[in-house]
Amino acid sequence: MAVVALAGGLGAPGVTTAALGLLMTWPMPEGHRVVLAEADPDGGAVLPGALQGTLDNSRGMRNLAVAARQGHGQLVDAFWRQLVDVTDAGTRDRLVLPGLYDPAHASAMEPAWRPLSVLFAGIEEHGHDVIVDLGRRGAVGPSGVLAQKADAVLLVARNTLRGLQGAQVRIEALRASLGGRTELGLLLVDEGPFSKEEVRRHLGVTVTAVLPWRPKEAAVLSDGADQPRRFESGELMRGVRTAAVRVQELVAIRRSRLAPPPGTADVVVTGAR
Repeated sequence: MAVVALAGGLGAPGVTTAALGLLMTWPMPEGHRVVLAEADPDGGAVLPGALQGTLDNSRGMRNLAVAARQGHGQLVDAFWRQLVDVTDAGTRDRLVLPGLYDPAHASAMEPAWRPLSVLFAGIEEHGHDVIVDLGRRGAVGPSGVLAQKADAVLLVARNTLRGLQGAQVRIEALRASLGGRTELGLLLVDEGPFSKEEVRRHLGVTVTAVLPWRPKEAAVLSDGADQPRRFESGELMRGVRTAAVRVQELVAIRRSRLAPPPGTADVVVTGAR
């Protein structure tokens, strides 16, 4: 199980669209679940976008700010009540924690970000993965702790000149913030002329996966647009499925890197005796 954070830079690189795609294609063993948490300080986009306003804003991140001030137990209880099932069959295995509906509420969330990062890391024991949508600026500032506590952080960027210039600045900030404790990768949206290898050399970061530039298909995820024919088997969703597998591989690399060497635990126990 894993906690994966997605972040963006200047412009609209497609963070929420990519996060929703990963949510809908995330490989899971039977009985497991995945949660998309909209933690963008600039506000959430799933309720008015993908869900087309079919739900009001009574549930979401803002309610957790009050609960966090009342203690960890209250935060945990409130968290489960905020989740929205986005599966057609109502299976509750792909869930969304809606984001702030008003960016003015971001300051009230400051005491909640760190407790939320602990909660996200802990619910994997209950068979949950968490995808955190940090938006354009959520990987820095008070909500940046969600990136620091994640297994992996993926910067979403388009391979245009403007996109890569913005990505370079954000990658430098992320490297300083993460300090090598979290795996850092790039989720590249293939809109521009630069190849995967050129991007890797220029930015000095691994391109974890590449998503095709398909605006009409992306609008299904970002704005709840009508699905074109063969949407699920189309190029965008095929790319997202591949990306989901690659992200899980990135998390596995991080877990293996942090795992103690074989036999270490036995040596510690023996020494304690």
